[in-house]
Amino acid sequence: MIDQIYTYFTIEIIFLWLNLGVLPFWLILVLFPQSQICRVFITSIFPFIILSFVYGYLTYVLFYEGYDFFRNFELYLGLDSIGYLFNDKSFLILFWTHFLSINLFCGGWIVKDSQKFGINKIIMSFPILITYFIGPIGLTLYWIIRIFYAKRINLYD
Repeated sequence: MIDQIYTYFTIEIIFLWLNLGVLPFWLILVLFPQSQICRVFITSIFPFIILSFVYGYLTYVLFYEGYDFFRNFELYLGLDSIGYLFNDKSFLILFWTHFLSINLFCGGWIVKDSQKFGINKIIMSFPILITYFIGPIGLTLYWIIRIFYAKRINLYD
């Protein structure tokens, strides 16, 4: 049975499903941030359980194929090492799953935190969209908006 799943879920198919799979989550974050659907499915642990299963499956498949996970630590050696790692599709799909998870987590956190301060959902759609594409800049934009609504600067919450 695992062999049948393995032949269908190739790295390219998983990449396609990951990209298509996170879009509904992001659309709900942008269009319906205060809905019950958003609370239950996006700002909960639900999407991260799915992404964790995908990550676990990828790790299993790559381990089964003999992928050298210790090579991943070469990314700390310099830009050339990172470039070398990004030429490997196995590393790239693990990285991409990680990237999608972190950005989705940040988007969900932004929505939950903005609701505490009553920030307008139309204003919040901009940092959420920017977080989808370039996470750290969207998060920084949210913090700037949050300062004006909270009327204070807090380095931790």
